[in-house]
Amino acid sequence: MQDPMPNAFRPGATALPEGEAALVARRQAALGPAYRLFYEHPLHLVRGEGVWLYDAGGRAYLDTYNNVASCGHCHPRIVAAMAEQAGLFASHTRYLHDRVLTLAERLLGTMPAEMGHVMFTCTGSEANDLALRIARAATGGTGVIVTENAYHGVTASVAEFSPSLGSGVPLGPHVRTVPPPDPRRFAGDSAQGFADAVQAAIDDLNRHGIRPAVLIVDTIFSSDGVFADPTGVLGPAVAAIRAAGGIFIADEVQPGFGRTGAGMWGFSRHGIVPDMISMGKPMGNGYPLAALALRPEVIAEFGQNARYFNTFGGNAVAAAVGNAVLDVIADEGLIENARTVGAGFADTLRDLARQYAGLGQVRAAGLFLGVDVETDGHPDGARAGRLVNGLREEGVLISATGPKGHVLKIRPPLTFSADNVAFFAERLERVLRRG
Repeated sequence: MQDPMPNAFRPGATALPEGEAALVARRQAALGPAYRLFYEHPLHLVRGEGVWLYDAGGRAYLDTYNNVASCGHCHPRIVAAMAEQAGLFASHTRYLHDRVLTLAERLLGTMPAEMGHVMFTCTGSEANDLALRIARAATGGTGVIVTENAYHGVTASVAEFSPSLGSGVPLGPHVRTVPPPDPRRFAGDSAQGFADAVQAAIDDLNRHGIRPAVLIVDTIFSSDGVFADPTGVLGPAVAAIRAAGGIFIADEVQPGFGRTGAGMWGFSRHGIVPDMISMGKPMGNGYPLAALALRPEVIAEFGQNARYFNTFGGNAVAAAVGNAVLDVIADEGLIENARTVGAGFADTLRDLARQYAGLGQVRAAGLFLGVDVETDGHPDGARAGRLVNGLREEGVLISATGPKGHVLKIRPPLTFSADNVAFFAERLERVLRRG
């Protein structure tokens, strides 16, 4: 398991200016040791606009990482919707209110007809936690199957099947991991290879007296290193978990809301209909808003025997923001922008990879891109860290992912432009030239 933030600031490793050092010390004292900062030289951000973030000194940084503000930082229409509703009324979903119903109906309208209900939470972690509770009620099982370096959230139950959190958060005894559908690991047939791995996990759970309940995957496999292709790769694995009495959850927190440029949801690239769909982060463009969509038959047992409410999940302000996000995605053509700009971005990165030996395979779907960083053909997490930190010094923000922290993770706001791509490429080439 990797350090979940391989490029994080490590106290004492970097000499900081006096003001920044004092701020770091205050943070450590107030927030405690579990919090981490990005970058060897931490970034003190105070403002955002579109694809740009600004530090305390006024310097601009191109945000090529933050899928939370998916429609761009501080989008005026979304901010206005938030402020207007906050000035009128904000409370939970146990009162009648039309905006949350409109949001639920609009979300379902983007999904296959089999999806019938939406339940609201504040975070993707909560959505996946709720999904697990419902799955256990629906299947009578507890076994969970995830990919080797998956991340699905930070609640106690979800952290138990989020191996990317590191060795300090052990996996539950009911959890089995499988390789992601990397064609290099499943020579010839990624779909069948992935399905065979899922079946082996099912068999192992059964051998240990654990009934399988769930196969859950982030449909872009972002924490595993970004595996976008081949499309259709999930079908046989989904069939395997269903044949074993379990259900399939598509975690769309990262690939959802148009990120892949092939429709609203990442799972649609694979020609499947999930049993549940979890979503979060970009759903509120920075406001804490998340949800779980379900087939009606999946929620029937849980709904008959338990009640669900969430004090802030789906409140009127959240619903106003969620509707504004859907408006902006549609009105500004952001899914098409992700497709076209993302394709050009991938081509640009492949051109650089042909020129610089340190860059390996480029994998992409829309504006979600992963680039292997290598030395002599082998994954090199340390080199990836140097690139990430070098780009930060050049005014570009990205991160790294994958089991060895060796994959550049590139995930800009969906408003990214061809000019932004050119700026990124010019700065990356500067860093590459330095070695």
